[in-house]
Amino acid sequence: MRHLAWLMTSLALSGAAACGGSENENGSAGGSAGATGGSSSGGTAGSGGSAGEGGSSSGGSSAGGAAGAGGAASGGATGGGGSSSGGGSGGGAAIWQPKPGTTWQWQLTGTVDTTVDAAMFDVDLFQVPQATIDSLHAKGRVVICYFSAGSREDWRSDAKDFKAADWGKGLVGWPGENWLDVRSSNVRAIMKKRLDLAVTKKCDGVEPDNVDGYANDSGFPLTESDQLDYDKFLAAESHARGLSVGLKNSVELVPKLLSHFDWALNEECLSFSECASLGPFIQANKAVFHVEYVDQQSQGAAKKSQVCGKSSIAGFSTLIKTWDLDAWRLTCP
Repeated sequence: MRHLAWLMTSLALSGAAACGGSENENGSAGGSAGATGGSSSGGTAGSGGSAGEGGSSSGGSSAGGAAGAGGAASGGATGGGGSSSGGGSGGGAAIWQPKPGTTWQWQLTGTVDTTVDAAMFDVDLFQVPQATIDSLHAKGRVVICYFSAGSREDWRSDAKDFKAADWGKGLVGWPGENWLDVRSSNVRAIMKKRLDLAVTKKCDGVEPDNVDGYANDSGFPLTESDQLDYDKFLAAESHARGLSVGLKNSVELVPKLLSHFDWALNEECLSFSECASLGPFIQANKAVFHVEYVDQQSQGAAKKSQVCGKSSIAGFSTLIKTWDLDAWRLTCP
């Protein structure tokens, strides 16, 4: 889930974005600032995670772009590493399998800037307008849709579908967000519906967040075995729908989940000295989408100088972003 360092930083910011925000998940109902390090009110986060860009999957990659169920992608998206033949999700198209070096943009708050030159865009499943996804496909971009798979966010349109027994303790620092019992058949049924929504909206893949509840104080006696079963369930259900799927953070589970996921997304692996754990994705020719954060855009250049070129992230698709995950970004190199 989200990193403590990010949480402490956001709490210290006046007006902070944490309240409703969440990491990768952008949005929130009471206006959250969407931070990237974790999940929660709006965001997603991975427990300790780092990000990477790795992708791969059981099907071919997307030729140039992304074409979701009915999506566009005739041309190829930009960026190193791209993917290969055939694009998007749904309709029998090959599953997107990005290779190391694939370029990307992660925007979970604000109006998505579709002019950014990147092969893949990671956006919020619930909040991104269909017109935005269609516009990105028309430009040959792959569209990955973010949602929290391990927490209940009370501002989501399907929050009422969770039973009282499905959710436990709150995610620290994220009002309105609670850990889920991933053993619950009802929780899994809701996640299937979210994956169906991803297909309906023509997403090419998904980024399920908070897939490490077993390593947190969730309120449930979850074991590593429970988590692995759930994460494999998410991967299998995604693939069954033609969706590419990434492993978010959860670096300690990489050895056991590598073959099930098409790429990895990690937050701040340099800050937490975890980047080596993502090496297996690169070795398997799967992209690792990686983010390191700054509190203000003015700190970006210094952070880029500090981060880019590090041997531990060789092959990663690294971005420098602010915690609210808006359109601003710096890339390595």
